[in-house]
Amino acid sequence: MYKTILILLFTFVSAFAPHKSNTIMHHQQTMLCLGDSYTIGERVSDTDRFPVQLVKMLNEKGKYFADPVIIAKTGWTTDELIAAIKEKNLTGTFDYVTLLIGVNNQYRGYNIDIYKKEFNDLLKIAINYAGGKAGHVIVVSIPDWGVTPFAANEGRDKMKVGEEIDQYNAINKEEALNANVQYVDITPISKRAETDANLLAEDGLHPSGGMYTLWCEQILSRVK
Repeated sequence: MYKTILILLFTFVSAFAPHKSNTIMHHQQTMLCLGDSYTIGERVSDTDRFPVQLVKMLNEKGKYFADPVIIAKTGWTTDELIAAIKEKNLTGTFDYVTLLIGVNNQYRGYNIDIYKKEFNDLLKIAINYAGGKAGHVIVVSIPDWGVTPFAANEGRDKMKVGEEIDQYNAINKEEALNANVQYVDITPISKRAETDANLLAEDGLHPSGGMYTLWCEQILSRVK
């Protein structure tokens, strides 16, 4: 009788005892992406945005990331991005931060010296959000939109746009390297759109999901 009671008691306790799950919980790293239309993914689906594609690729490689936090809007210049970051007032830090900004400064004909100053301010902000780890900040170069049908329709001088974009990229590359952050030059990829319409979204200006994929393949190796 006593033995029977013990068996019943053991069975009851076992039935309600917590079981170990076979699911392995991974620590998810975090990523903050700062920029303009090229970061928010103008004219492409949310899943085709380069920050979203990048995180998906990382997860597939066993480097687990939460959904990226994006502060970006089509048309933003450096000063507008700075203002938006202040307004957002994010707290805490991120494992990685990407920064791609400047095309609208060039498009509006802003003083390039102002770009240099404000880009440096953004670099400091990015490094701060990366917890002071400069190597975890990734600066992405500005695409050359001068080769697009949009530029041609506006009557823009392709060579002039390309030269100005190169000047902006010379600044952001130099300042990025001086700050010991990582730099990814995707501008050569953007130039392929001159002969490959599949690399552009339907507006004939912004990158397609396919171009963003090529960017991500280049950025991927920088996330260690």
